[in-house]
Amino acid sequence: MSVTHRVISPHDSDSAAAGCCALAIMTKAPRAGQVKTRLTPPLTPGEAAALNICFLRDISAAIARVGANASGIGCYTPVGAEEAYREIFPENFQLIAQRDGNFGERLIFAAQDLFAVGFASVCLINSDSPTVPTSAFAQAAKILSSPKDCVVLGPSDDGGYYLIGLKQQHRQLFAGIDWSTDRVFAQTLQRAAELRLNVRLLPPGYDVDDCAALRRLCDDLLGPNASEKKNTAPATREFLGEIIACEGRARIWPVEPVTLSAR
Repeated sequence: MSVTHRVISPHDSDSAAAGCCALAIMTKAPRAGQVKTRLTPPLTPGEAAALNICFLRDISAAIARVGANASGIGCYTPVGAEEAYREIFPENFQLIAQRDGNFGERLIFAAQDLFAVGFASVCLINSDSPTVPTSAFAQAAKILSSPKDCVVLGPSDDGGYYLIGLKQQHRQLFAGIDWSTDRVFAQTLQRAAELRLNVRLLPPGYDVDDCAALRRLCDDLLGPNASEKKNTAPATREFLGEIIACEGRARIWPVEPVTLSAR
């Protein structure tokens, strides 16, 4: 169903945000040729954009199931792309525009703007990890509801993180970070130590932003043990399954060669 989502602004505080944790997906409008470009090939630019839409649907659906004292937010760019999310996010999601800047600055500004709206805590969540379960987002919100200041991190296998949660603004956590490298998580832990912030870790996840990760995703959602995760990332599972059904698994999910050990 097509839904017009409410757009919130840091210039207008919202009493409904009081006591709530903002679970905010950092998202770029899913347009062909502008998202998931490291997955082309094997995907076409149109397929990469469609896969990104599936990721957003699955992540936002998981967030929407967290329930009380949490609010799903799409923190989007560019301004003017609000219509792109009409058929993607759940009805109860809201939107807030990203400010310009490098990646670290966008994170800083997103947290600052969400706190200005009136949220008690903020989680900034990537749009690359569709298999993260509702339980991880619920755990982050619960941790951040405690009275003591802390930072919550959801580590990714590539050395980054899929979620960072804050109870108050800590700009230094985003300073001097080598973004898009395998040092992001370790450097963020170091910044937290320098700030004497207690760090709470969520279960690890993984980003799907290259061909190796796409194969891993297919293994998880379509492989021999997929039935154990039948409720995980349903939109993504259906999309990938349709490509494979029409064109064969070699198109996006090649069989790994068997290496025989020497005797």
